[in-house]
Formats: sequence, C-alpha cells, structure tokens
Amino acid sequence: MALRGIKNIKLEYDCVVIGAGLGGLTCANRLAQSNHSVLLLEHHVQLGGLAAWFQRKHHIFDVALHGFPIGMMKTCRKYWTNEIAKKIVKLKGIRFDNPQFSFTTTYDRKSFTKLMTTEFGIDSSSVEQFFNYTRSMTFVDDTTMTTRELFENFFPGREDVWRLLMEPITYANGSTLEDPAVSYSIVFSNFMSNGVYTFKGGTDLIIKLMEEELIKNGVEIRTRATVEKITHNKDVITGVVVNGQHIAAKAVVSNANLKTTILDLLDDGLVSEEFRTKTEKVRINNSSCQVYIGIKEGEEIEYIGDLIFSSTADRFDALKMLDKNVTSRTFSIYYPWMRPGRERYAIVSSTNARFENWNELSEGQYKLAKNALAEDTLHCLEKYVPDIRSKVDHLEVATPCTFKRYTLHVNGSSFGTKFEGLPVSRDICSKAPGLFHTGSVAIIMSGWLGAANYGVIVANEVDRYLFGISEGQE
Repeated sequence: MALRGIKNIKLEYDCVVIGAGLGGLTCANRLAQSNHSVLLLEHHVQLGGLAAWFQRKHHIFDVALHGFPIGMMKTCRKYWTNEIAKKIVKLKGIRFDNPQFSFTTTYDRKSFTKLMTTEFGIDSSSVEQFFNYTRSMTFVDDTTMTTRELFENFFPGREDVWRLLMEPITYANGSTLEDPAVSYSIVFSNFMSNGVYTFKGGTDLIIKLMEEELIKNGVEIRTRATVEKITHNKDVITGVVVNGQHIAAKAVVSNANLKTTILDLLDDGLVSEEFRTKTEKVRINNSSCQVYIGIKEGEEIEYIGDLIFSSTADRFDALKMLDKNVTSRTFSIYYPWMRPGRERYAIVSSTNARFENWNELSEGQYKLAKNALAEDTLHCLEKYVPDIRSKVDHLEVATPCTFKRYTLHVNGSSFGTKFEGLPVSRDICSKAPGLFHTGSVAIIMSGWLGAANYGVIVANEVDRYLFGISEGQE
C-alpha cells in the first residue's frame, strides 16, 4: 500500500514520476518492469488522477465518463495484467436523445453504417469511404484540415449527421468542429472498431489492482507528496523538490498539466524564452461539471441504456455545450452488475463546462448554482426515470473548481490541452534533457486509453535515455 508523505524515503532514484494519473501510473509500471528504480509522487491521497472515485454513505461514485475503446483491453493485458484486462467489458446500449434523432446503438461501425444509411439516408458508398478515410489517418497526416471540413467533404450540409458523429466525442474529450480532423478521426475510429467498454468492478478496483502491480514491480509510491520544483544542473535534470526535500533522479517524468510542468515546476533558465512563450500559447481544454446521484437501497431502475447522450439543443454546438444554462449532458448509468456484490444503482451526469463561469462566483452564488444544476439534472432525468426523485438518497455536484482542487489541473481542465500541446509535450526532453511529459494533450492523448498509451510511449523514451546514460558511464 502507498505510504503518505516522504518520511524514510530514499534520496535517489533512476526516475521520479510526478502525478499518478493513468499516464503516470502506466509509465512508472513500464519503467519498473525494465528494472529501473522508480519513485511515484502524488499530491492527493488517492491514485488515479481523473480515473478516480469517492464514497458517500453506502455509495461509491466513479468520476469521469466511464467508457473507453476496446484498445484499453489490449493495453492493460500487455502493460499491466491479464486480471485487469479480463475485467474490461462491453457496454450494450448507447442512447442518443435530442430534437434531431432518438435511438439506441452499440456505437460501432456496423451499427453506425446501418443508422447512417437507413435513418439518415446517406449513400452506403459515402459512409464506407468516410470510415475508411478516418481509419487511415495518423499523426503524420495534414493537421490543417478541421473536423468541420472533414464532415463537409463527406456529408455536406448534413448537420444531423455531424451531430451523430461529433457530439459523443465532444462529451468525452472537449473537441470541437474547429479542432484538427486527425485528432477526431483517431479517437472516433478507436470507438468504431468495436464499441464502448467499461471496467467491471469500478474505478476503485482497477486502481487498487494497478497499485498492487506497481508495488510488486518495486515502484515506491508516496501520496500527499507535492512536488514544488524540478531541479537541474548544467542543463541536465537532477531531480525534484517534494515536500521541501530534494530527491535526486537521472530522469523526471511529469504527469502534471503541461503548462504547470514547464511554467511553474521547472526551474527558470533551463529552457529558452521562446519555448516558454510557445508553452504559454498552448490553449487549455475545457472542464466539466458532474452530478452524482445515489439510489436508495432496494430501489431499482429499469434498463434505459448504459450511456445516454441527452440534449434539448436544436443542433450540435460545442460552445453551447459549455454554457452554464445546460442543454446537453451525458448520463452514465451504473447498474449493480458493474460493481458485483453491492446491489446498488447510481447515475452520474456529466456536462462540459468553463472554469471561469464557476470560479468567478461568490460563495453564495456558487452554492445556488450547484443547487440549480442538481435540480435541472433531476428534471432532465425524469424523462428516462419518471419517479427518480423518490428513488434518490444522495445528490452531490462537482464543478471545474472541484476538479482543480483535487487534480491541480490548470482551470480544472478535464481534457488537458488543445492539439498544439502535443508537440510541446513531445519536445520537452530535447529542451531539458532528462525531463519528459506524459498527460492529456491534443485530445488524442486524453481519456483512459490515450493516457495509458502515452504513458507507454514516454516510458520507452525514458528507458532509452537512461540506457544512454549508463552506456556513457561505462
């Protein structure tokens, strides 16, 4: 089990990992599997970052939209354990409900092809070409084409089709029609390969299993350990200052927010002003609000779908989805089978949100706004569960301010940075030798699968760097 604080900690490691989100956890595990000494530092008492949970009374609530592509199964099997991978299961019903259309789908290529040809009247050859094109896109492709331009090329003027294709991805990672098409295409294609999956047993179980694996592989884990500085000497990273104590390291991996890493944690003078200015220009992605709804013991909810993308907006509008006057939200329905043995139902409502809309409120306004969001959420949910109010025994609201408090993300960002954050994240190690970054950047590297895979990519780079150091010392 992870220890709190830094009492009796060693003073030197091969690598220090700052932050225990899925990217940091996976990176630390891979490095330990490669026989490096690894220290994992997390400011919070709990591991997981936004892959988090909390308990209230008899309820356990998962934080974040609990759905990811089938690729998560392969990633967990290859880089974690078969036990973790085997608990990843497919959701069977993804429901869309808005003024333009209403239906339930398995959210995969076969289902979408049928919907687009029968419900939306799109020619099958156009649908096939679209899927093939988006599936073929990679990081090295042209990043100037926007998602709007992509949709216009294949489905000109069909904003109903755009909504079908785009709205769930916007809920999941904050992307818009103006973001690069390649970032949309990679994420969308990952889901289309075989639908949406979740983790049977809940986030608390997957993080528990990951923690056990980390400890088994020799990772030193410390919580309540806040990193104040990343240190260097003669342009080479030397370690970190955590809770006032300097810990030496040959390499440092930051799983903190990209801008925090470079602009706040990194000692001044190591990187050029040009690189700092480039970092300052990186846009932070948006945040979220969530409403956690606990259902009384003994009460049941008939199956209404696993995820419900519910909206009263006339058309898709990513900016309108950020408004405090909520028109669009996702309901994640947690049936008893998701946490075997608990026999409890829970519902989590997620809405995209702007940090400034909540941070600038007075204490009284903030409380009123949270109460209003909870009431509006129940009102919307009554459409799917008419007697929901009589079934609820716990209601709680999280805002962008909540996410900032527990994750330390800039503006409480749920999805990291916009696309321009990726080259900055990838380039840190060339500007500050020994420093690496893994985290939610560029939309692609966000969410459960993106974060874990980015952790693997960065671990491989750190491994090569450490090997190079040992070669040079021989």
